[in-house]
Amino acid sequence: MLHRLALRVCLLASMLLAGCASTGHVSLQEVREFADASARLGGYAELSRRYRDTFEREQPYLSPPAEKLARESDARRKAVHEDFIAIQKTVVLYMQTLSLLAGDGRYDLSERIDDLGNGLKANTDSGLQQRHIAAYTGLSRLLTRVIASGYQNRSVETMVRDGDADVQVLLKAMITLTRLYYKTNQNEKKTVLGIFDVEIPFSNRQSDRMLVTLAKVHYLNKSTEYKLIDRRYELALQGLTKVALGHQKLREHLHTLSGEEVRRLLANHGRDLRTIRDKLSGD
Repeated sequence: MLHRLALRVCLLASMLLAGCASTGHVSLQEVREFADASARLGGYAELSRRYRDTFEREQPYLSPPAEKLARESDARRKAVHEDFIAIQKTVVLYMQTLSLLAGDGRYDLSERIDDLGNGLKANTDSGLQQRHIAAYTGLSRLLTRVIASGYQNRSVETMVRDGDADVQVLLKAMITLTRLYYKTNQNEKKTVLGIFDVEIPFSNRQSDRMLVTLAKVHYLNKSTEYKLIDRRYELALQGLTKVALGHQKLREHLHTLSGEEVRRLLANHGRDLRTIRDKLSGD
């Protein structure tokens, strides 16, 4: 009789523990999906490359004096491009690591540590400041420590607690840089389209008809290109803002991740990020 009672107690305890484990697993599903969607957002790296390559696109439309100044700007943009990309790689690696901690599997991300590079350089032209360098250094050290140790003694809660401040600083830097990319693109658009706006009205000779027609076609193509890229800046900013808000919610509700409200909020953020990513891919 006692044996059967003990067996029933053990079975009941096992069911309760399994239920708790299942609940814990489900509660972190939204964390994992949010982190995955954040890591795969896209857009920023492409816009960084476009910023770097501005001169190559605008050069044919520049006068000799303007070209000289543009070459100087081109050198500055290329000098900071790797730092801009390094920020993104660090944030992406953090989100990938967070996703692994929230899931069942364990994958080796040690090779990705090499992506962290050798640090950033403060640059007044780009807007990178000492606080960005400190955040990059802090998050890089955290990731190196966690990944090198095989994720031992590390949970989602401690990862978010230790990483949130640096993550927020770097995400704000990415938002600021994306706005810089947008402003640079607007200047490029004025340079390129401005030539057509000035020259076409004065090219009214019959002998210029074919040339004017080709110019108008080129103008329409460039106008369409800039409209599409403007939309990409908008989507990228929406996505980065959504990532920052989602991680802020993680930090605010660090000890209640299994709560229904938190899970719903994170699920919404993850869904929105996937929608933005699909739009970026579709454009």
